[in-house]
Amino acid sequence: MSSKEIDWSTLGFEYIKTDLRYVSIWENGKWDEGTLTEDNVVHIAEGSTAIHYGQQCFEGLKAYRCKDGSINLFRPDQNAKRMKASCDRLLMPEFPEDRFIDACKQVVAANEAYMPPYGSGGTMYLRPYLIGIGDNLGVRTAPKFMFSVFCCPVGPYFKGGLTPTNFVISEYDRAAPNGTGASKVGGNYAASLYPGKIAKDREFSDCIYLDPATHTKIEEVGAANFFGITKDDRFVTPLSPSILPSITKYSLLYLAEHRLGLKAEESDVYIDKLDEFKEAGACGTAAVISPIGGIQNGDDFHVFYSESEVGPVTKQLYDELCGIQFGDKEAPEGWIYKVK
Repeated sequence: MSSKEIDWSTLGFEYIKTDLRYVSIWENGKWDEGTLTEDNVVHIAEGSTAIHYGQQCFEGLKAYRCKDGSINLFRPDQNAKRMKASCDRLLMPEFPEDRFIDACKQVVAANEAYMPPYGSGGTMYLRPYLIGIGDNLGVRTAPKFMFSVFCCPVGPYFKGGLTPTNFVISEYDRAAPNGTGASKVGGNYAASLYPGKIAKDREFSDCIYLDPATHTKIEEVGAANFFGITKDDRFVTPLSPSILPSITKYSLLYLAEHRLGLKAEESDVYIDKLDEFKEAGACGTAAVISPIGGIQNGDDFHVFYSESEVGPVTKQLYDELCGIQFGDKEAPEGWIYKVK
Protein backbone atom coordinates (compact mmCIF):
# COMPACT_ATOMS: atom_id res chain seq x y z
CA MET A 1 0.00 0.00 0.00
CA SER A 2 1.35 3.43 -0.87
CA SER A 3 0.56 6.57 1.10
CA LYS A 4 -1.64 7.77 -1.77
CA GLU A 5 -3.99 4.86 -1.09
CA ILE A 6 -4.44 5.60 2.61
CA ASP A 7 -7.68 7.23 3.71
CA TRP A 8 -6.43 9.28 6.66
CA SER A 9 -9.98 9.86 7.94
CA THR A 10 -10.60 6.15 8.52
CA LEU A 11 -7.10 5.21 9.70
CA GLY A 12 -7.22 2.84 12.67
CA PHE A 13 -4.59 1.19 14.86
CA GLU A 14 -3.65 -1.61 12.46
CA TYR A 15 -0.46 -2.88 10.82
CA ILE A 16 0.38 -1.26 7.49
CA LYS A 17 3.57 -2.34 5.75
CA THR A 18 5.85 0.61 5.12
CA ASP A 19 8.93 0.68 2.90
CA LEU A 20 11.92 0.36 5.25
CA ARG A 21 12.76 -0.78 8.75
CA TYR A 22 16.01 -0.70 10.77
CA VAL A 23 17.84 -3.86 11.88
CA SER A 24 21.02 -4.36 13.94
CA ILE A 25 22.53 -7.65 15.18
CA TRP A 26 24.47 -8.23 18.42
CA GLU A 27 27.06 -11.02 18.36
CA ASN A 28 30.42 -11.64 20.01
CA GLY A 29 29.86 -8.83 22.47
CA LYS A 30 28.94 -5.97 20.16
CA TRP A 31 26.28 -4.52 17.87
CA ASP A 32 26.90 -4.23 14.14
CA GLU A 33 26.47 -0.94 12.30
CA GLY A 34 22.79 -1.55 11.52
CA THR A 35 20.98 -1.10 8.24
CA LEU A 36 17.63 -0.24 6.66
CA THR A 37 15.93 -3.10 4.87
CA GLU A 38 12.79 -3.60 2.76
CA ASP A 39 12.23 -7.08 4.23
CA ASN A 40 9.46 -7.06 6.83
CA VAL A 41 9.82 -10.78 7.61
CA VAL A 42 12.06 -11.72 10.54
CA HIS A 43 14.29 -14.74 9.83
CA ILE A 44 15.59 -16.30 13.07
CA ALA A 45 16.82 -19.66 14.32
CA GLU A 46 14.17 -22.14 15.45
CA GLY A 47 15.86 -22.38 18.85
CA SER A 48 15.75 -18.63 19.46
CA THR A 49 15.13 -17.71 23.10
CA ALA A 50 12.56 -15.10 22.01
CA ILE A 51 10.34 -17.92 20.75
CA HIS A 52 10.71 -20.42 23.58
CA TYR A 53 11.55 -18.42 26.69
CA GLY A 54 10.10 -14.99 26.02
CA GLN A 55 13.49 -13.26 25.97
CA GLN A 56 12.31 -10.12 24.22
CA CYS A 57 11.12 -6.61 24.92
CA PHE A 58 9.69 -3.76 22.89
CA GLU A 59 8.80 -0.08 22.92
CA GLY A 60 6.16 2.16 21.42
CA LEU A 61 6.50 5.81 20.46
CA LYS A 62 5.14 8.19 17.85
CA ALA A 63 6.25 10.75 15.29
CA TYR A 64 4.04 13.77 14.61
CA ARG A 65 3.71 15.98 11.54
CA CYS A 66 3.73 19.64 12.55
CA LYS A 67 1.92 22.54 10.95
CA ASP A 68 5.18 23.81 9.38
CA GLY A 69 5.82 20.41 7.77
CA SER A 70 8.54 19.35 10.20
CA ILE A 71 8.35 16.06 12.12
CA ASN A 72 8.56 15.64 15.90
CA LEU A 73 9.60 12.61 17.92
CA PHE A 74 8.20 12.76 21.46
CA ARG A 75 10.69 11.88 24.22
CA PRO A 76 12.44 8.98 22.43
CA ASP A 77 15.27 9.17 24.97
CA GLN A 78 12.80 7.95 27.60
CA ASN A 79 11.86 4.97 25.44
CA ALA A 80 15.56 4.17 25.03
CA LYS A 81 16.06 4.29 28.81
CA ARG A 82 13.00 2.12 29.45
CA MET A 83 14.18 -0.45 26.89
CA LYS A 84 17.54 -0.56 28.67
CA ALA A 85 15.74 -1.35 31.94
CA SER A 86 13.74 -4.11 30.22
CA CYS A 87 16.95 -5.53 28.72
CA ASP A 88 18.67 -5.52 32.11
CA ARG A 89 15.75 -7.45 33.60
CA LEU A 90 15.89 -10.10 30.85
CA LEU A 91 19.70 -10.38 30.56
CA MET A 92 19.85 -8.82 27.11
CA PRO A 93 22.48 -6.35 25.86
CA GLU A 94 21.26 -2.76 25.86
CA PHE A 95 21.05 -0.87 22.59
CA PRO A 96 22.82 2.49 23.04
CA GLU A 97 20.48 5.44 23.61
CA ASP A 98 21.98 7.62 20.87
CA ARG A 99 21.72 4.79 18.34
CA PHE A 100 18.14 4.06 19.45
CA ILE A 101 17.12 7.66 18.74
CA ASP A 102 19.04 7.71 15.45
CA ALA A 103 17.39 4.45 14.33
CA CYS A 104 13.95 5.93 15.02
CA LYS A 105 14.81 9.06 13.04
CA GLN A 106 16.11 6.97 10.13
CA VAL A 107 12.93 4.90 9.98
CA VAL A 108 10.63 7.93 10.08
CA ALA A 109 12.63 9.77 7.41
CA ALA A 110 12.76 6.69 5.18
CA ASN A 111 8.97 6.25 5.39
CA GLU A 112 7.92 9.90 5.30
CA ALA A 113 5.48 9.19 2.45
CA TYR A 114 3.34 7.31 4.99
CA MET A 115 3.37 10.13 7.55
CA PRO A 116 -0.21 11.26 8.28
CA PRO A 117 -0.63 14.97 7.50
CA TYR A 118 -1.01 17.64 10.15
CA GLY A 119 -4.64 18.02 11.17
CA SER A 120 -5.66 14.49 10.17
CA GLY A 121 -5.48 13.17 13.73
CA GLY A 122 -3.06 10.47 12.57
CA THR A 123 0.48 9.81 13.69
CA MET A 124 3.37 7.54 12.77
CA TYR A 125 3.68 4.77 15.35
CA LEU A 126 7.17 3.31 15.88
CA ARG A 127 7.77 -0.14 17.30
CA PRO A 128 11.37 -0.75 18.41
CA TYR A 129 11.99 -4.28 19.69
CA LEU A 130 14.92 -6.39 20.90
CA ILE A 131 14.86 -10.20 20.82
CA GLY A 132 17.09 -13.14 21.67
CA ILE A 133 18.00 -15.15 18.56
CA GLY A 134 20.49 -17.81 17.44
CA ASP A 135 20.81 -21.57 17.87
CA ASN A 136 19.88 -22.54 21.41
CA LEU A 137 18.00 -25.19 23.40
CA GLY A 138 18.46 -24.70 27.15
CA VAL A 139 17.01 -22.01 29.39
CA ARG A 140 19.75 -19.40 29.15
CA THR A 141 20.41 -16.00 27.63
CA ALA A 142 20.77 -16.02 23.84
CA PRO A 143 24.03 -16.16 21.86
CA LYS A 144 22.76 -13.45 19.48
CA PHE A 145 20.28 -10.60 19.62
CA MET A 146 18.42 -8.49 17.12
CA PHE A 147 17.27 -4.90 17.53
CA SER A 148 14.79 -3.53 15.03
CA VAL A 149 12.45 -0.58 14.49
CA PHE A 150 9.48 -0.52 12.13
CA CYS A 151 6.71 2.03 11.73
CA CYS A 152 3.04 2.24 10.73
CA PRO A 153 0.71 5.20 10.21
CA VAL A 154 -2.08 4.98 12.79
CA GLY A 155 -5.30 6.66 13.82
CA PRO A 156 -6.83 6.58 17.32
CA TYR A 157 -6.26 3.43 19.41
CA PHE A 158 -9.80 3.49 20.80
CA LYS A 159 -12.61 3.99 18.29
CA GLY A 160 -14.43 7.24 18.87
CA GLY A 161 -11.32 9.11 19.99
CA LEU A 162 -11.73 11.34 23.05
CA THR A 163 -15.07 9.94 24.20
CA PRO A 164 -15.58 8.15 27.51
CA THR A 165 -15.75 4.37 27.53
CA ASN A 166 -16.39 1.89 30.31
CA PHE A 167 -14.04 -0.64 31.89
CA VAL A 168 -14.47 -3.66 34.13
CA ILE A 169 -12.35 -4.91 37.03
CA SER A 170 -10.65 -8.20 36.15
CA GLU A 171 -10.28 -11.16 38.49
CA TYR A 172 -7.01 -11.96 36.71
CA ASP A 173 -3.59 -10.48 37.44
CA ARG A 174 -1.53 -8.67 34.82
CA ALA A 175 1.80 -9.42 36.53
CA ALA A 176 3.14 -11.22 39.59
CA PRO A 177 4.49 -9.40 42.65
CA ASN A 178 8.22 -8.84 42.08
CA GLY A 179 7.76 -10.08 38.49
CA THR A 180 8.18 -8.34 35.14
CA GLY A 181 5.29 -5.88 35.45
CA ALA A 182 7.60 -2.86 35.25
CA SER A 183 9.32 -4.18 32.10
CA LYS A 184 7.82 -3.84 28.63
CA VAL A 185 8.02 -7.52 27.76
CA GLY A 186 5.70 -9.58 25.60
CA GLY A 187 4.77 -12.01 28.37
CA ASN A 188 2.87 -9.27 30.22
CA TYR A 189 0.72 -8.70 27.15
CA ALA A 190 0.23 -12.38 26.38
CA ALA A 191 -1.20 -12.79 29.89
CA SER A 192 -3.62 -9.92 29.23
CA LEU A 193 -5.22 -11.33 26.07
CA TYR A 194 -7.69 -13.66 27.79
CA PRO A 195 -8.98 -11.24 30.47
CA GLY A 196 -9.13 -8.53 27.79
CA LYS A 197 -11.33 -10.76 25.64
CA ILE A 198 -13.64 -11.43 28.58
CA ALA A 199 -14.04 -7.67 29.09
CA LYS A 200 -14.71 -6.98 25.41
CA ASP A 201 -17.21 -9.86 25.24
CA ARG A 202 -19.10 -8.03 27.98
CA GLU A 203 -18.97 -4.87 25.83
CA PHE A 204 -16.39 -3.04 27.93
CA SER A 205 -13.40 -1.31 26.30
CA ASP A 206 -10.99 -3.40 28.36
CA CYS A 207 -10.38 -4.64 31.87
CA ILE A 208 -8.69 -3.00 34.83
CA TYR A 209 -6.10 -4.95 36.80
CA LEU A 210 -5.79 -4.67 40.55
CA ASP A 211 -2.57 -5.11 42.51
CA PRO A 212 -1.68 -8.82 42.49
CA ALA A 213 -0.86 -8.98 46.20
CA THR A 214 -4.08 -7.65 47.76
CA HIS A 215 -6.56 -6.99 44.91
CA THR A 216 -7.57 -3.71 46.59
CA LYS A 217 -5.76 -1.11 44.43
CA ILE A 218 -5.95 -0.19 40.75
CA GLU A 219 -2.76 -0.85 38.83
CA GLU A 220 -3.29 -0.70 35.04
CA VAL A 221 -6.12 -0.24 32.56
CA GLY A 222 -5.61 -2.95 29.96
CA ALA A 223 -2.36 -1.96 28.22
CA ALA A 224 -2.53 1.63 29.52
CA ASN A 225 -1.98 3.49 32.79
CA PHE A 226 -4.77 4.81 35.04
CA PHE A 227 -5.10 8.38 36.24
CA GLY A 228 -7.80 10.22 38.15
CA ILE A 229 -8.67 13.81 39.02
CA THR A 230 -9.86 14.10 42.61
CA LYS A 231 -12.65 16.38 43.77
CA ASP A 232 -9.99 18.57 45.43
CA ASP A 233 -8.09 18.88 42.12
CA ARG A 234 -5.23 16.43 42.54
CA PHE A 235 -3.91 14.45 39.58
CA VAL A 236 -3.36 10.94 40.93
CA THR A 237 -1.89 7.89 39.24
CA PRO A 238 -1.13 4.52 40.86
CA LEU A 239 2.25 3.80 42.43
CA SER A 240 3.45 0.20 42.28
CA PRO A 241 6.58 -1.77 41.35
CA SER A 242 4.41 -3.88 39.03
CA ILE A 243 3.31 -0.97 36.81
CA LEU A 244 5.00 -0.14 33.52
CA PRO A 245 6.62 3.32 33.88
CA SER A 246 4.56 5.05 31.21
CA ILE A 247 6.21 7.97 29.43
CA THR A 248 2.77 9.43 28.75
CA LYS A 249 1.88 9.12 32.44
CA TYR A 250 5.01 10.92 33.61
CA SER A 251 4.46 13.60 30.98
CA LEU A 252 0.92 14.13 32.27
CA LEU A 253 2.16 14.27 35.87
CA TYR A 254 4.49 17.10 34.86
CA LEU A 255 1.87 18.95 32.79
CA ALA A 256 -0.82 18.62 35.47
CA GLU A 257 1.46 20.35 37.96
CA HIS A 258 3.36 22.85 35.81
CA ARG A 259 0.74 23.79 33.20
CA LEU A 260 -2.59 23.23 34.96
CA GLY A 261 -1.52 24.06 38.50
CA LEU A 262 -2.80 20.82 40.01
CA LYS A 263 -1.12 18.86 42.76
CA ALA A 264 0.28 15.78 40.99
CA GLU A 265 1.18 12.56 42.73
CA GLU A 266 1.75 8.84 42.41
CA SER A 267 -0.10 7.06 45.19
CA ASP A 268 -2.39 4.14 45.95
CA VAL A 269 -5.76 4.19 44.21
CA TYR A 270 -8.11 2.00 46.24
CA ILE A 271 -10.95 0.42 44.33
CA ASP A 272 -13.38 1.10 47.20
CA LYS A 273 -12.59 4.85 47.15
CA LEU A 274 -13.47 5.73 43.55
CA ASP A 275 -15.93 8.34 44.77
CA GLU A 276 -12.92 10.56 45.58
CA PHE A 277 -12.46 11.14 41.83
CA LYS A 278 -14.49 13.47 39.63
CA GLU A 279 -12.72 12.36 36.43
CA ALA A 280 -10.65 9.36 35.36
CA GLY A 281 -8.82 8.16 32.30
CA ALA A 282 -6.40 5.71 30.75
CA CYS A 283 -3.19 7.00 29.19
CA GLY A 284 -0.38 5.62 27.05
CA THR A 285 1.48 6.14 23.79
CA ALA A 286 -1.10 4.29 21.71
CA ALA A 287 -4.21 5.60 23.47
CA VAL A 288 -2.82 9.06 24.41
CA ILE A 289 -5.77 9.66 26.76
CA SER A 290 -8.99 7.66 26.85
CA PRO A 291 -11.54 9.10 29.30
CA ILE A 292 -13.13 6.52 31.58
CA GLY A 293 -16.90 6.89 31.81
CA GLY A 294 -17.43 4.24 34.44
CA ILE A 295 -15.91 1.18 36.10
CA GLN A 296 -17.79 -2.07 36.75
CA ASN A 297 -16.59 -3.73 39.95
CA GLY A 298 -18.62 -6.85 40.64
CA ASP A 299 -22.22 -5.68 40.90
CA ASP A 300 -21.23 -2.04 41.45
CA PHE A 301 -20.92 0.40 38.51
CA HIS A 302 -19.22 3.68 39.34
CA VAL A 303 -19.59 6.65 36.96
CA PHE A 304 -17.04 9.46 37.05
CA TYR A 305 -17.70 12.73 35.18
CA SER A 306 -19.98 11.35 32.47
CA GLU A 307 -20.49 8.30 30.29
CA SER A 308 -20.88 10.50 27.22
CA GLU A 309 -18.76 13.65 27.71
CA VAL A 310 -15.08 14.11 28.50
CA GLY A 311 -14.31 15.94 31.74
CA PRO A 312 -12.84 19.46 31.53
CA VAL A 313 -9.52 18.66 33.25
CA THR A 314 -8.98 15.52 31.14
CA LYS A 315 -9.70 17.60 28.02
CA GLN A 316 -7.18 20.26 29.12
CA LEU A 317 -4.51 17.62 29.68
CA TYR A 318 -5.22 16.05 26.30
CA ASP A 319 -5.05 19.38 24.49
CA GLU A 320 -1.82 20.35 26.26
CA LEU A 321 -0.07 17.06 25.55
CA CYS A 322 -1.20 16.82 21.92
CA GLY A 323 -0.35 20.48 21.40
CA ILE A 324 3.22 19.79 22.51
CA GLN A 325 3.52 16.63 20.43
CA PHE A 326 2.29 18.31 17.23
CA GLY A 327 4.39 21.43 17.82
CA ASP A 328 1.47 23.80 18.53
CA LYS A 329 2.47 24.43 22.15
CA GLU A 330 5.86 25.06 23.69
CA ALA A 331 7.43 21.84 24.91
CA PRO A 332 9.35 21.42 28.14
CA GLU A 333 13.08 21.32 27.46
CA GLY A 334 14.29 18.05 25.94
CA TRP A 335 10.86 16.59 25.14
CA ILE A 336 10.96 17.06 21.36
CA TYR A 337 13.50 15.62 18.91
CA LYS A 338 13.24 16.87 15.34
CA VAL A 339 13.43 14.35 12.51
CA LYS A 340 13.59 17.15 9.94
